[in-house]
Amino acid sequence: MGNKILAIVVSLLIVSIFANVYFVTNQWQGVDLYRLKSRIDELERANAYLTEELYRTNLSLQHAKTQLEVYRSEIADLKAQLNRTTVTGEVGSARLEAPAVMRKVVYRGNFPFYSREIIENGTMIQVAVDIKPGYGRVLVVTKPLMGVVFQDAANTAVVAAENYTGIDLSGSDVIFSVNASSKIPEVDGPSAGALMTTLIIAALQNISLPDDITMTGTIDANGHVGEIGGVIEKAEAAKEAKKKIFILPRANSRIIKYEEEEEHIGLITIIRPRPVIIDARDYIEKNIGIHVEYVDTIEDIMNIIRTHA
Repeated sequence: MGNKILAIVVSLLIVSIFANVYFVTNQWQGVDLYRLKSRIDELERANAYLTEELYRTNLSLQHAKTQLEVYRSEIADLKAQLNRTTVTGEVGSARLEAPAVMRKVVYRGNFPFYSREIIENGTMIQVAVDIKPGYGRVLVVTKPLMGVVFQDAANTAVVAAENYTGIDLSGSDVIFSVNASSKIPEVDGPSAGALMTTLIIAALQNISLPDDITMTGTIDANGHVGEIGGVIEKAEAAKEAKKKIFILPRANSRIIKYEEEEEHIGLITIIRPRPVIIDARDYIEKNIGIHVEYVDTIEDIMNIIRTHA
């Protein structure tokens, strides 16, 4: 009888040991699962930021290709201008505030559980153009110094303005002045192309530009207004600067916002971002409070300006 009781006690002890091992093992698996899920969420966010950076880089490469085509078509004219001795040309000036985005990269956490985040803030910069008799030069002066050269966008803007107005600027110097209230480490230079083109046209045709209008968008030699990044940040900066109309490329009519989505695994709740595509104009007008006008070409921009002048 005593041996049977002892055998039962030993059996219960063995079962208890295995039960505790199973409980501890699964408990740690649950903890590891939670950490793994958290890490996956961080990687998904990092991937979203990297995807956006890659997209911007592709836009810049496309813009650079357009620039190269413009430069090749003007080589003969530039060589002829080097020997020009007379100075005659158009005269005019114009200025307008442009929205821009400041970017910086922040790293959080410790290896291997760290995340990389790009923080973007909107700001306004003052862009002016002065057209004077000269030698067909396109000059850009920035104050204070900025991390991006605006020269490529300025050169294309001149060609686009010439094509739009039919005015030859080979006998003029086009001087852009870009001023910011503080040092800007990084600005998306090509996104000022449409605004630069508008300034040149306004200066040549003596058009008064309304102070409550601002815009963003790239430009090509044919006057097409292209897609940019940082739409929300630029809209917020424009609103803060008391602008009433925000001109935006139609290519930016859809934006991606992230909504929180919950997933329940046992007692663990995983919260992850879910991308949702929404209309940019609807979102900006409702949540930021500035009127948005979509455009495809420089002609669209000039029609808006004439309407609101």
